[in-house]
Amino acid sequence: MLPPLPPPLRDPGPLLARTLAQWGGQEDLWVFGYASLIWRPEFDAAEHRPALVRGWHRSFQMRSRINRGTVDQPGLVYALVSGGMCRGMVYRIPRRQAADELGKLWLREMPSGVYDPRWLHCATAAGPLRALGFTLSRSSPSFTGRLDDLQLLHILRHASGRYGTTLDYLLDTAQALRQHRMADCETLRLVRLAQRHGLAKTG
Repeated sequence: MLPPLPPPLRDPGPLLARTLAQWGGQEDLWVFGYASLIWRPEFDAAEHRPALVRGWHRSFQMRSRINRGTVDQPGLVYALVSGGMCRGMVYRIPRRQAADELGKLWLREMPSGVYDPRWLHCATAAGPLRALGFTLSRSSPSFTGRLDDLQLLHILRHASGRYGTTLDYLLDTAQALRQHRMADCETLRLVRLAQRHGLAKTG
Protein backbone atom coordinates (compact mmCIF):
# COMPACT_ATOMS: atom_id res chain seq x y z
CA MET A 1 0.00 0.00 0.00
CA LEU A 2 1.08 3.60 -0.44
CA PRO A 3 2.66 4.83 2.81
CA PRO A 4 1.35 8.08 4.28
CA LEU A 5 3.63 11.05 3.70
CA PRO A 6 4.11 14.25 5.67
CA PRO A 7 2.54 17.38 4.19
CA PRO A 8 4.70 19.03 1.51
CA LEU A 9 6.71 21.97 2.75
CA ARG A 10 6.37 24.09 -0.39
CA ASP A 11 4.29 27.21 0.15
CA PRO A 12 1.80 27.70 -2.72
CA GLY A 13 1.68 31.48 -2.19
CA PRO A 14 5.02 32.30 -3.86
CA LEU A 15 4.12 29.97 -6.74
CA LEU A 16 0.93 31.94 -7.32
CA ALA A 17 2.81 35.25 -7.18
CA ARG A 18 5.40 33.96 -9.66
CA THR A 19 2.71 32.68 -12.02
CA LEU A 20 0.85 35.99 -11.92
CA ALA A 21 4.09 37.83 -12.66
CA GLN A 22 4.84 35.54 -15.60
CA TRP A 23 1.35 36.10 -16.98
CA GLY A 24 1.80 39.86 -16.67
CA GLY A 25 -1.86 40.89 -16.76
CA GLN A 26 -1.72 42.36 -20.27
CA GLU A 27 -3.84 39.76 -22.01
CA ASP A 28 -6.47 37.14 -21.32
CA LEU A 29 -5.34 34.08 -19.36
CA TRP A 30 -5.59 30.58 -20.83
CA VAL A 31 -5.70 27.49 -18.58
CA PHE A 32 -5.17 23.91 -19.80
CA GLY A 33 -7.44 21.25 -18.28
CA TYR A 34 -6.69 17.55 -18.66
CA ALA A 35 -8.88 15.86 -16.01
CA SER A 36 -11.32 17.37 -13.49
CA LEU A 37 -10.97 20.83 -15.00
CA ILE A 38 -12.75 19.41 -18.05
CA TRP A 39 -15.87 18.36 -16.15
CA ARG A 40 -15.72 20.76 -13.17
CA PRO A 41 -13.75 23.91 -14.11
CA GLU A 42 -15.31 26.11 -11.38
CA PHE A 43 -14.24 29.37 -12.98
CA ASP A 44 -15.86 31.72 -15.46
CA ALA A 45 -14.36 31.17 -18.89
CA ALA A 46 -15.31 33.26 -21.89
CA GLU A 47 -14.28 30.50 -24.28
CA HIS A 48 -13.03 26.94 -24.34
CA ARG A 49 -11.43 24.82 -27.06
CA PRO A 50 -10.04 21.30 -27.44
CA ALA A 51 -6.25 21.42 -27.36
CA LEU A 52 -3.24 19.16 -27.78
CA VAL A 53 -0.08 19.44 -25.69
CA ARG A 54 3.06 17.60 -26.76
CA GLY A 55 5.78 16.53 -24.35
CA TRP A 56 3.36 15.77 -21.49
CA HIS A 57 0.80 13.06 -20.84
CA ARG A 58 -2.12 12.48 -18.49
CA SER A 59 -0.96 10.12 -15.72
CA PHE A 60 -3.00 8.54 -12.91
CA GLN A 61 0.09 8.40 -10.72
CA MET A 62 -0.22 11.24 -8.23
CA ARG A 63 -1.01 10.73 -4.55
CA SER A 64 -3.96 12.73 -3.24
CA ARG A 65 -4.04 13.23 0.52
CA ILE A 66 -6.58 16.07 0.51
CA ASN A 67 -8.96 16.11 -2.44
CA ARG A 68 -9.42 12.38 -3.13
CA GLY A 69 -7.73 10.70 -0.17
CA THR A 70 -6.22 11.24 3.25
CA VAL A 71 -2.80 10.93 4.86
CA ASP A 72 -3.81 7.52 6.21
CA GLN A 73 -5.34 6.37 2.92
CA PRO A 74 -3.91 8.33 -0.01
CA GLY A 75 -6.00 8.43 -3.14
CA LEU A 76 -4.92 9.04 -6.71
CA VAL A 77 -5.54 11.84 -9.17
CA TYR A 78 -4.28 12.69 -12.62
CA ALA A 79 -1.28 14.89 -13.25
CA LEU A 80 0.62 15.99 -16.31
CA VAL A 81 3.89 14.05 -16.39
CA SER A 82 6.68 14.50 -18.92
CA GLY A 83 6.64 12.45 -22.11
CA GLY A 84 4.11 11.71 -24.82
CA MET A 85 1.15 13.98 -25.52
CA CYS A 86 -2.17 14.93 -23.97
CA ARG A 87 -5.52 15.99 -25.37
CA GLY A 88 -7.45 18.33 -23.12
CA MET A 89 -9.37 21.60 -23.03
CA VAL A 90 -8.11 25.17 -22.85
CA TYR A 91 -10.17 27.87 -21.16
CA ARG A 92 -9.88 31.61 -21.76
CA ILE A 93 -10.39 33.79 -18.69
CA PRO A 94 -10.84 37.50 -19.49
CA ARG A 95 -7.94 39.64 -18.34
CA ARG A 96 -9.92 41.66 -15.80
CA GLN A 97 -11.18 38.52 -14.06
CA ALA A 98 -8.05 36.43 -14.38
CA ALA A 99 -6.26 37.32 -11.12
CA ASP A 100 -9.34 36.60 -9.01
CA GLU A 101 -10.21 33.40 -10.87
CA LEU A 102 -6.63 32.16 -10.67
CA GLY A 103 -6.65 32.72 -6.91
CA LYS A 104 -9.74 30.52 -6.63
CA LEU A 105 -8.18 27.90 -8.85
CA TRP A 106 -5.06 27.91 -6.65
CA LEU A 107 -7.13 27.05 -3.57
CA ARG A 108 -8.45 24.01 -5.38
CA GLU A 109 -5.41 22.76 -7.27
CA MET A 110 -2.52 23.96 -5.12
CA PRO A 111 -3.45 23.73 -1.41
CA SER A 112 -0.19 21.91 -0.70
CA GLY A 113 1.94 23.34 -3.50
CA VAL A 114 2.42 19.91 -5.02
CA TYR A 115 2.15 20.82 -8.71
CA ASP A 116 4.69 22.66 -10.82
CA PRO A 117 2.72 25.38 -12.64
CA ARG A 118 4.03 25.61 -16.18
CA TRP A 119 3.25 27.53 -19.36
CA LEU A 120 2.41 25.01 -22.05
CA HIS A 121 2.40 25.36 -25.83
CA CYS A 122 -1.07 24.20 -26.93
CA ALA A 123 -2.22 23.39 -30.45
CA THR A 124 -5.87 24.21 -31.20
CA ALA A 125 -7.99 24.36 -34.35
CA ALA A 126 -7.90 28.16 -34.11
CA GLY A 127 -4.12 28.28 -33.81
CA PRO A 128 -1.40 27.82 -31.16
CA LEU A 129 -1.57 29.49 -27.76
CA ARG A 130 0.16 29.50 -24.38
CA ALA A 131 -1.80 28.13 -21.43
CA LEU A 132 -1.13 27.50 -17.77
CA GLY A 133 -1.00 23.84 -16.82
CA PHE A 134 -0.36 21.95 -13.59
CA THR A 135 2.47 19.45 -14.06
CA LEU A 136 4.11 16.95 -11.73
CA SER A 137 7.80 16.10 -11.54
CA ARG A 138 8.78 12.44 -11.49
CA SER A 139 11.03 13.33 -8.55
CA SER A 140 8.09 14.61 -6.49
CA PRO A 141 7.24 12.55 -3.39
CA SER A 142 3.65 12.62 -4.65
CA PHE A 143 4.56 10.77 -7.86
CA THR A 144 3.81 7.08 -7.34
CA GLY A 145 5.28 5.62 -10.48
CA ARG A 146 3.48 2.60 -11.89
CA LEU A 147 1.26 0.74 -9.42
CA ASP A 148 0.10 -2.84 -9.86
CA ASP A 149 -3.58 -3.63 -10.24
CA LEU A 150 -3.98 -4.88 -6.65
CA GLN A 151 -2.75 -1.54 -5.33
CA LEU A 152 -5.00 0.35 -7.72
CA LEU A 153 -8.06 -1.68 -6.73
CA HIS A 154 -7.42 -1.10 -3.04
CA ILE A 155 -7.25 2.65 -3.65
CA LEU A 156 -10.37 2.63 -5.82
CA ARG A 157 -12.26 0.78 -3.09
CA HIS A 158 -11.15 2.81 -0.08
CA ALA A 159 -9.71 6.26 -0.87
CA SER A 160 -11.91 9.31 -0.27
CA GLY A 161 -11.14 12.98 0.42
CA ARG A 162 -12.79 16.38 0.64
CA TYR A 163 -14.12 16.21 -2.94
CA GLY A 164 -15.16 12.54 -2.87
CA THR A 165 -13.69 9.20 -3.82
CA THR A 166 -10.83 8.34 -6.13
CA LEU A 167 -13.20 5.96 -7.93
CA ASP A 168 -15.73 8.70 -8.71
CA TYR A 169 -12.92 10.99 -9.84
CA LEU A 170 -11.67 8.35 -12.28
CA LEU A 171 -15.14 7.59 -13.65
CA ASP A 172 -16.13 11.24 -14.00
CA THR A 173 -12.88 12.00 -15.81
CA ALA A 174 -13.28 9.01 -18.12
CA GLN A 175 -16.84 10.03 -18.98
CA ALA A 176 -15.79 13.60 -19.82
CA LEU A 177 -12.89 12.38 -21.94
CA ARG A 178 -15.21 10.07 -23.89
CA GLN A 179 -17.71 12.87 -24.45
CA HIS A 180 -15.00 15.10 -25.90
CA ARG A 181 -13.26 12.27 -27.79
CA MET A 182 -10.10 12.67 -25.74
CA ALA A 183 -9.95 9.25 -24.07
CA ASP A 184 -6.51 7.68 -23.65
CA CYS A 185 -5.71 3.97 -23.48
CA GLU A 186 -4.68 3.93 -19.81
CA THR A 187 -7.86 5.64 -18.63
CA LEU A 188 -9.95 3.14 -20.60
CA ARG A 189 -7.94 0.29 -19.05
CA LEU A 190 -8.50 1.60 -15.53
CA VAL A 191 -12.24 1.85 -16.09
CA ARG A 192 -12.34 -1.73 -17.42
CA LEU A 193 -10.38 -2.84 -14.35
CA ALA A 194 -12.95 -1.23 -12.07
CA GLN A 195 -15.79 -2.80 -14.05
CA ARG A 196 -14.29 -6.30 -13.93
CA HIS A 197 -14.13 -6.11 -10.14
CA GLY A 198 -17.65 -4.78 -9.67
CA LEU A 199 -16.66 -1.22 -8.78
CA ALA A 200 -18.33 0.35 -11.81
CA LYS A 201 -21.22 -0.45 -14.09
CA THR A 202 -20.49 -1.87 -17.52
CA GLY A 203 -21.85 -0.44 -20.73
